[in-house]
Amino acid sequence: MRTRMEHAAVIVWIARLLWVLLPLTTGALAADALDGWSTAPGLVAAILLWLAWGAGLLALLAPRPVGLTALRAIAPVFVALAIVAAFTSDESAAVRVLAVADTLLALVAVLHPAVALACANGASYGDERRHPLKVPPALFLGPVPLAPFVIGAGLAAGPLLLADGRVVAGVVALLALAPAALAARSLHTLAQRFAVLVPAGMAIVDPFTLPDPMMFPRERITALHLVDVRTRPGADAVDLRTGASGGSLAIELDTVTDALQVRRGRRAAETVHTRELWFAAVAARDFVRTAGERRIRAV
Repeated sequence: MRTRMEHAAVIVWIARLLWVLLPLTTGALAADALDGWSTAPGLVAAILLWLAWGAGLLALLAPRPVGLTALRAIAPVFVALAIVAAFTSDESAAVRVLAVADTLLALVAVLHPAVALACANGASYGDERRHPLKVPPALFLGPVPLAPFVIGAGLAAGPLLLADGRVVAGVVALLALAPAALAARSLHTLAQRFAVLVPAGMAIVDPFTLPDPMMFPRERITALHLVDVRTRPGADAVDLRTGASGGSLAIELDTVTDALQVRRGRRAAETVHTRELWFAAVAARDFVRTAGERRIRAV
């Protein structure tokens, strides 16, 4: 029977295979879509598509948090472009269905928690084990789905208009790089949130809720355990889950901590006193199991 780590490795390799196949499954569709374009903008569009595909391939072959951000930005745009091209292309139905299916499968694969785990641990130091924290559900109502298209439009609009000879419009479109950079920064913040197992204990790194990473030595942890989604934290517990419920974990300390700074708003932070913190991590059961193997009191 495959272990969880082996299962995750298989999914990462499936994501790589699907991504490698994209030029083969969508190449004819892309070429047909660009066939009616003028030479210069068509060439720029083709270069941008190849660069995006290459960035995604590099992100999968050498997983890093920044690569996860790139995949989350590129894959949804590829799906949208494939769907639009499928409705406008003269290629056969089989070619169009195959192109859309591959981009959709590639999107599902790169958004799988196994890829997030691989990217998180690609930047780990020494004997670390990083588990990404769950994305706040409220962000799925707008910011997360829209960010890839803001980034894609911001990067592509200016060069395409300039290549088409529309200089004024192209220069104005270059101003869209500012919101694209802001969207990319926000998306990258989601890829930099971890629960980290280290030789001395564990840490939580979360720019959304903590101004600075918080370290919890092994000897101070009295319990680390999964939390049922129907259970609510006690009045004295600090909840860092930002609305997430799946993958909920609680860490209990031997004494009240007086060094925990928690964000209240974008800039403000306050010191809280607690013996219990709740957070939500990807592959939470695996996190607890690995913590137990590292002599943390996981129950």
